[in-house]
Amino acid sequence: MKTVETGKSYVVSEDILPEAILKTALVKEMLTRGDALTVHEAVEKVGMSRSAFYKYREGIRPFATLDHEKVTAITMILEHRSGILSGLLDMVSSMKGSVDSVSQSMPVQGVAVVTMNVNTTLLGDADALVDRLRGQEGVIRAEMISTQ
Repeated sequence: MKTVETGKSYVVSEDILPEAILKTALVKEMLTRGDALTVHEAVEKVGMSRSAFYKYREGIRPFATLDHEKVTAITMILEHRSGILSGLLDMVSSMKGSVDSVSQSMPVQGVAVVTMNVNTTLLGDADALVDRLRGQEGVIRAEMISTQ
């Protein structure tokens, strides 16, 4: 059995792309411009399912951004204990991600909301990063909120 090579990019005319791919690109544009604040809001506006968006989101981006850095915004709810956040930052670094910014809310009832922007250009798969974050001790929830 021959495996499909991954990582190739193609320049393709917009008029031959399936509707789901075009809508995915539109959702990403809406999130980038601020026309929608959440993926849920954007997919409802364009009339597509969230699962279709998540299926295609990493595979499409405007041609003008092909050579630019990729930044992923991630929000997390963390237990408020010493070392949790620093351990997550070390893990991101070990995966070849670079944390551009971190913002943490004031802890309330033993938890804090943390948002970080991670340069995932060298990392490649931002979904793998979020999945790994979810499995770390002290992480109650982790979600990707945008990728640029």
